[in-house]
Amino acid sequence: MSTISLRLPDSLHKHVKELARQEGTSINQFIATAVAEKMSAMSAREYLETRAQRGSRRKFERVLRKVADVEPEEHDKP
Repeated sequence: MSTISLRLPDSLHKHVKELARQEGTSINQFIATAVAEKMSAMSAREYLETRAQRGSRRKFERVLRKVADVEPEEHDKP
């Protein structure tokens, strides 16, 4: 495990401290989780952008043509 020194504005520190308290966790754990969530979101975006570049509108439409043209089931209706 690594140790870092982090400088936060007083207002942000106060807010993080309160949120961590509400979550029943330490400030360190709260910040570590927040960093992990941000990294996950950024990784997902990169993954989806890479997949989108490989996409083909023609292939997508070909697959959609295989879907039956039927009314949705009751639980799928708005």
